[in-house]
Amino acid sequence: MSQKITVKLNDQVVKKTGRQEKKRAVFETNQLNLWYSDTHALKDINLSIKEKEVTAVIGPSGCGKSTYIKTLNRMVELVPGVRTTGEIKYKNRNILDRNFRVEDLRTQVGMVFQKPNPFPKSIYENIAYGPKIHGIKNKKILDEIVEKSLRGAYIWDEVKDRLNENAYGLSGGQQQRLCIARCLAVEPDVILMDEPTSALDPKSTLRIEELVQELREDYSIVIVTHNMQQAARISDKTAFFLNGEVIEFDETDKIFTNPKDSRTEDYISGRFG
Repeated sequence: MSQKITVKLNDQVVKKTGRQEKKRAVFETNQLNLWYSDTHALKDINLSIKEKEVTAVIGPSGCGKSTYIKTLNRMVELVPGVRTTGEIKYKNRNILDRNFRVEDLRTQVGMVFQKPNPFPKSIYENIAYGPKIHGIKNKKILDEIVEKSLRGAYIWDEVKDRLNENAYGLSGGQQQRLCIARCLAVEPDVILMDEPTSALDPKSTLRIEELVQELREDYSIVIVTHNMQQAARISDKTAFFLNGEVIEFDETDKIFTNPKDSRTEDYISGRFG
């Protein structure tokens, strides 16, 4: 029987077995460089994002965190003047290859933004929108998807009697969980989160963090956060970005208790950033 090891970090107890199950990589970023016109925003990025783990991306403003995760579903290409070199493999296919259909990628790699952005539609239609785009018209199936997605985002009990009301009537925290439910409705493989709690109050932030902990059982999650305590609480791996480079990438407990690079230690100890 494998020996059990218990790691405690910021009151979070995570049980690990001595014989770790080898997880496959969903994303492999190799020598990725990105420029906004003449600005070199990402420099030789090498990262491996594993399945059913939460990977936190931390670093000061302007270091390339959000730019990086927006390369993972190619949303960064919406910015004029962007060019890239290197590769990003998603399940062993280079998504930067122009033959890779971006529509397929964004179905499998969902995104939740910093500010909740529900559609100006009913709660029901917010969730049903994606499945309808993918050809699902059967009302019974749509009803099941809506309920399953809202339950998955831990908001069903709060909205089940309000499904025909406009989503704008929800609180900020509820809107963010609705946006997560909308993401779940198309059954993605990966969920990208760009500072999803920065506009929320502490109670709503806690609900989102608890939700992320539940979702890691079924999804690979990459979360950009300025909140280092949040990264320590909810992530398995942490990448520290600085000036467009990955300075250090390791298991979260190692990053926060025994960083290898002095710049990482300076950042997490509050000396800059």
